[in-house]
Amino acid sequence: MPLDPAAQAVLDMIKAAGGPPYETLPPSVARELYRGGREALAPEPSPVASVEALSAEGPHGPIALRYYRPEGSKEGQILPVLVFYHGGGWVIGDLDTHDVVCRHLANRGGCAVVAVDYRLGPEHKFPAAVDDAFAATRFVAAQAAALKLDPTRLAVGGDSAGGNLAATVSLLARDHGLTGIRLQLLIYPATDFTGSYGSQERYAEGYLLTRVNQAWFRGHYLADPADQADWRASPLLAESHRGLPPAYILTAGYDPLCDEGEAYAKRLEAAGVAVTRRLFPGQIHGFITMGKAIPAAGTALDEAGDALRTHFS
Repeated sequence: MPLDPAAQAVLDMIKAAGGPPYETLPPSVARELYRGGREALAPEPSPVASVEALSAEGPHGPIALRYYRPEGSKEGQILPVLVFYHGGGWVIGDLDTHDVVCRHLANRGGCAVVAVDYRLGPEHKFPAAVDDAFAATRFVAAQAAALKLDPTRLAVGGDSAGGNLAATVSLLARDHGLTGIRLQLLIYPATDFTGSYGSQERYAEGYLLTRVNQAWFRGHYLADPADQADWRASPLLAESHRGLPPAYILTAGYDPLCDEGEAYAKRLEAAGVAVTRRLFPGQIHGFITMGKAIPAAGTALDEAGDALRTHFS
């Protein structure tokens, strides 16, 4: 399928703007650039019933959280909940860059969303992000009664690096006896730092996420090249995938990460895990945050929200 004209228009706009590539910038400047891009491309935020700042304790200190309750929900209503980890290569992105996504998923999924502001590299190297993601998830489960949430109806999810963290948290939850996760929502996830995938070659340049800036993200995230083979960084390499919650795996056809997302789906299926695959063949990496410019972003979030609602019912 050809590239979506709306996605091509975004690529053309970025090229015409002539901004510096992430790999030429200090992380702090790259974060500001990414935040500005999301503000320019994201639609207006949907109204929700409430938004509250929370904090969870983790092994590296406090973790900021943002707690959304969907439009139409009542104050004391017990809700299912999605714990959401934002994308951005474990180096950029924050609660604000994915605010629109979280609001959309809350309303469409009929669930609460708790977004996690996990620690970023290079200030906090691997496995700090993993530690924060899992600690935040355990906090949500432990504080469910106080937060008016149902700990037996949890989901974990995220896009790109966040999808990687959601997959890893699902494995950690299984291994540490954290029950209640009904779905892992993996949106164009990074799953394997070590593999060789055709989509990495086909889309190495010209489709937003490039080979060079992936290396920049990897270098800032991982403490040592050997970390690439740690299953907490590359969840496809886990010894076993049996007993994991069902997965909804969304991939984009013009994304370097497309093939490893598909490979993870196959690995889960081989282990007996129920997987729903959704390929957006004409899309680029990162498109779900670009709903102002790419209409398919709204479709993707609607379908992801529907998957949440189905698995929570």
